[in-house]
Amino acid sequence: MRYSEIVYLLPLLTIALGAVVLMVLSTIKKLDIKKLSWITLAFLLIAFGLNALNFGYIYSVLPFSHTLSSMIVTDTFAGYFSSIIIAGGIVTVLVGSHYFDKSNMLRGEVFSLLLFSLFGMMLLVETDELFTSFIALEIASISLYVLIGFQKNSEQRVEGSFRYLILGSVSSIMLLLGTALLYGATKSTNIVQIAKYISAHSSMDMTLVITGGTLILITFLFKVAAFPFQNWSMDVYEAAPLPITAFMASTFKVAIFGFILRFVLIDFQELKNIWSDILFYIAILTMLYGSFMAVFQKSLTRMLASSSIVHTGYLLIAFVSINSIGESAATSIIFYLIAYFLSSMGAFGMLSYIASDDQLRVTYEDFRGFAHIRPYMAAMMSIFMLSLAGIPSTIGFIGKFYIFIGAIEAGYTTLALVGILATFVSVYYYFKLIALMYFYPSSEMTNVPSLKGIPPLIIAVMALLIVWGGIGNTLISYFPGIDFLIDTAKFAYQSLF
Repeated sequence: MRYSEIVYLLPLLTIALGAVVLMVLSTIKKLDIKKLSWITLAFLLIAFGLNALNFGYIYSVLPFSHTLSSMIVTDTFAGYFSSIIIAGGIVTVLVGSHYFDKSNMLRGEVFSLLLFSLFGMMLLVETDELFTSFIALEIASISLYVLIGFQKNSEQRVEGSFRYLILGSVSSIMLLLGTALLYGATKSTNIVQIAKYISAHSSMDMTLVITGGTLILITFLFKVAAFPFQNWSMDVYEAAPLPITAFMASTFKVAIFGFILRFVLIDFQELKNIWSDILFYIAILTMLYGSFMAVFQKSLTRMLASSSIVHTGYLLIAFVSINSIGESAATSIIFYLIAYFLSSMGAFGMLSYIASDDQLRVTYEDFRGFAHIRPYMAAMMSIFMLSLAGIPSTIGFIGKFYIFIGAIEAGYTTLALVGILATFVSVYYYFKLIALMYFYPSSEMTNVPSLKGIPPLIIAVMALLIVWGGIGNTLISYFPGIDFLIDTAKFAYQSLF
């Protein structure tokens, strides 16, 4: 029994071990960035393989429950999100390898910090205890603060890191205060025990619970850059090194949604009734504000950061619907996170590969006639833009379809209509890039790397996965299609109960 329990913790422990090993190895001058990146990749692949051992069936285990006081739960839900998080680390290392090689200011400690951040994210989705989730969130966040400002010779990097540190610390205080209030009311910080307290008491006894839960919700809204806590994202995403921006915009957002989904789904009925009304208006304002900001951006990094706010709004639509159609809404969130992960990581990954010398300003104008210079790169970037816009035959379209249909079924037609309106607006700023690449004469875009090495291969794989997610097994009948991803998302949801 002891052995079987520790098997469930091996992916998390492997990442923790890798972070410590990389921290030690980074002091050895003979090991350059490239060698350290391969060592990092080895730890990530081992962790991914160990996590895949339990893939394909529903399970829920409290490993070493007596020793760990049931603070960690390893279930299909946690395994699903851990797989995406580890995959995010793998893609960041592989796609960012060209950037890391070209940058003279990055050192081996970057990979140790990356693994520490991954460890915090994995722990975050595997915990059902609030103080542990606070510690996990801080491990992930502090590592990101340092990664953003690691190139301390750049004033923009340091300013972005400091801004994120200050605002992130305030949001963490909200989480800590909310946890304290919940403990004061329920005498427990375990999510399951809090849920039992809520189900056994009337709304008259819920003042501290509602206040504490709302403070935790504020932390969640800040971390996912929802309105009115969104302004930090554009400045921080632009300031960070592009591989780190890709990591934050996709992988970290997946971890945050994984944490709050577990918190919301375990029968917080009283809180869900209150939060539905709040999130209804927040979702609308998030989509409208993000769309407005994205339209007027000239920098592609800021445009993608603004559009990530809009995608947060789409996900909040499904959150509002959870109260009415729990499994369907939760499944659509879990599936949409995969769609957004592939599209966002691919787009930011392509930008980091193109601008790997850190001297090229990546703006719309830089991509004039890009298809005539690098046709394959332009095709892959177009696929990412089409998926983010939700165009049919891409995984992004399927994700939005499930969210909007779920909102209509739950009676939130207004949210679905605003989401569709935001999608129409997004066509402008996504298709603007495609039009510039294909229908305008070539600009003087120098220092563009050619298609060679591993990074463009990984980017191409993500582009193919986006198309596969959109058309599934309509071309090859026996090949796993969209139903496979939906069923996997349902398994993750069902393991919570």
